[in-house]
Amino acid sequence: MNGLFENRVDAGRQLAARLAGMALERPMVMAVPRGGVPVAIEVARALHAPLDLLLVRKIGTPLHPEVAVAALADGHEPALEIDEETLAASGLGKDYVMVRVPLEFQEIERRRGLYMQDCVPEDLKGRDAVLVDDGVATGTSLRAVLRSLHLRHPRRVVLAVPVAPATELPWLRATVDELVCLRAPTDFVAVSRHYADFSPVSDEDVVAQLKDFRAARSGNSG
Repeated sequence: MNGLFENRVDAGRQLAARLAGMALERPMVMAVPRGGVPVAIEVARALHAPLDLLLVRKIGTPLHPEVAVAALADGHEPALEIDEETLAASGLGKDYVMVRVPLEFQEIERRRGLYMQDCVPEDLKGRDAVLVDDGVATGTSLRAVLRSLHLRHPRRVVLAVPVAPATELPWLRATVDELVCLRAPTDFVAVSRHYADFSPVSDEDVVAQLKDFRAARSGNSG
């Protein structure tokens, strides 16, 4: 298939195979919704580990919402990451970001309630947190996610992604205890280019996938 991942499930299984040989202490798999959820589920299944979410909201410019000037990640202590260079180039100030923060946090809370329902986030102290997404493009959102994760004081942070630009690997390695990245092209264009099927993952998909995962874990533990 020309070196492509078949889909997110295939990418998750390939990541799981790489992670299986690692000595992980009470691993907790942390998925970045939405696209990271089907990848992380395969990792959690293989590691026989529980699964939690670490939600993040990109803050874009008014005219170009896809251009991130900042990102907000959830947690007991929400983490805000501002891309100073992009913010300055956009002609916006930090006041624009701070106005958006409560709105984005409200959306994070809505999504956590929808996805996790009554599940309470587990304590990560003494555990190895395995952070999983479907790929890395730009670093703003991931920096916020990693900052939020470190604030929860896990024993170790392992970042596991199917693909990331080669140019991003140095700072990623410096930010986490262990990096597992299956592909790091020097000519990176977009995460989607490395999947045969990169269909959008909807809220409904996430809810259904997490429900099935929790049911399977409950059945296995019983």
